[in-house]
Formats: sequence, C-alpha cells, structure tokens
Amino acid sequence: MPNSNSKFHCNHRGGREAGRRELVSRSLQSAQHCLEDQDFGTAYAHYLLVLNLAPELKTSVKETFQFTLFKWAEELDSLARIQDLFNCYEQALELYPNDEVICNSMGEHLFRMGFRDEAAGYFHKAVKLNPDFADAKENFYRVANWLVERWHFVMLNDTKRNLTYLKAIEKAVHSGCRSVLDIGTGTGILSMFAQKAGASFIYACELSKTMYELAHDVVAANNMEKEIKLLHMKSLDLEIPKDIPERVSLVVTETVDAGLFGEGIVESLIHAWEHLLLQPK
Repeated sequence: MPNSNSKFHCNHRGGREAGRRELVSRSLQSAQHCLEDQDFGTAYAHYLLVLNLAPELKTSVKETFQFTLFKWAEELDSLARIQDLFNCYEQALELYPNDEVICNSMGEHLFRMGFRDEAAGYFHKAVKLNPDFADAKENFYRVANWLVERWHFVMLNDTKRNLTYLKAIEKAVHSGCRSVLDIGTGTGILSMFAQKAGASFIYACELSKTMYELAHDVVAANNMEKEIKLLHMKSLDLEIPKDIPERVSLVVTETVDAGLFGEGIVESLIHAWEHLLLQPK
C-alpha cells in the first residue's frame, strides 16, 4: 500500500509538471503570434504568465519581454492610461528588480509626465546598476540640471561662507553639543562639518529625492555613512524615537536666503526647537 501511494504522488507531480511545461510552451507561442500582429498588450500578458510559471526562463526571454513592455507602455501612454502604464512597470521590476534598462525606461516616462524627482531616482538606480549605461547617465544629468538648484553650486564654492559655518559648528560641538540635526542637508556639507568636529550622533533630513540620493553619494565618498544618518523626509514629520532616538542638542541649516519663508524653514526650526531640540535647563 505505501508503495502504491508513493507511485500515485509521483505520477501526480509528474502530471502537474508536464501541464506546466505545456502551458508555458503555448503561452510563448501565443506571445510570439501577438507580437507579429502588434498586439503588445496581449503579448505582455502572456509573458507575465510565462515568467511567473517558469522563472528559469527570465534570462532567455528578457530582451523580448523588454521590447514588449516598452511597446505596450507606448500604447498606454498614447491612450493616457497612466496608472496601467505604471502598473506594468511595477510588475516588470518585480520580475527584474535589477534591470537597468527597465529602470531607465520607467524614469523616462516619469520625466515626460513631470515627475522629475521620481524620475531621477530611477535614473540614479540605473546608473548604479550599470555605471557604463550611457543613456541612463545622460538622463540622470539632464534631470539633475532641473532639480539641483544653481545656488547649491554657488554656496559650495563660497569658501568664506563655508568656513564660517565650519567654525560655528566646531564651537558648538566643542562646547558640548554632541547630537546634531541638519535640516535640508542638500549635499550633506554641514553634517560632514559636524562629523569632523567630533559630533557623536548626526541626523540629516532632505525632502528632495534627488538631493537625498546625492547626499548619500557624497557622504559615502567621504566614508561617513556610518556616522551620518540620512532621512528622506521633511523635518516637520520627524518623530522621536521612530526617526531619531532622542532630542538633539544642535540644529543646523543652510537655508538662509530669500527662500527662507517659501521653504517653510521658519516652521521647521520652530518645530525642531519644540520637539527635537534638547530644552535648556
């Protein structure tokens, strides 16, 4: 009796495997016919089925799947079916999470629709995955020109201004301010000043996705990623202990120009003082 059961289960598994292979084969054939007929939506659906049933085929069908995705995305874009377009890219990135070509294409759609900050994130990921990917690099630099305000470059080259900030931060840290919050960190320069001055705990928040990614790269290039915790969020949304473990003893910010009111920095500083800054005894 045990032998009969074992044989039954073996045959059952064999039958299921044969059925899976047959379905995969038929779906691949159907996808090819749909591509020949330029029915890209149906072809895309067939490839999704194939890749979910047979993940081992990911490498062999990758290029054809990409072609089908991009053609179907063009149709969806022309029909203004934006949510369907994004859903397709999300499905594709679940199947190929580290595919720089799909990331770059997603970024291009986002950029054309005006989502420049989000587009920069996908271009940045594509470049990270493949530093030699020329299209992604060109796209990232193009969107960065839109998002990185020109005054960042002026400030970074203002030696006198930077030295003044450095001396002020050093004085505060040396007088006992060991934990620092950097509001609107930008490139992360003030956080790095605090780290060099000897601060024990440094938290830097930045709302712009592009500047947040840039700060990550700058901090990592200076080997300070362990000492500086970067947060992609508004300072008004910071919570203790969810985002930072305790109140800080020093708040720094470089947003001191005509944009001070427009960026809400006044409210941010008041919020930081009331909720994030150690109160004087």
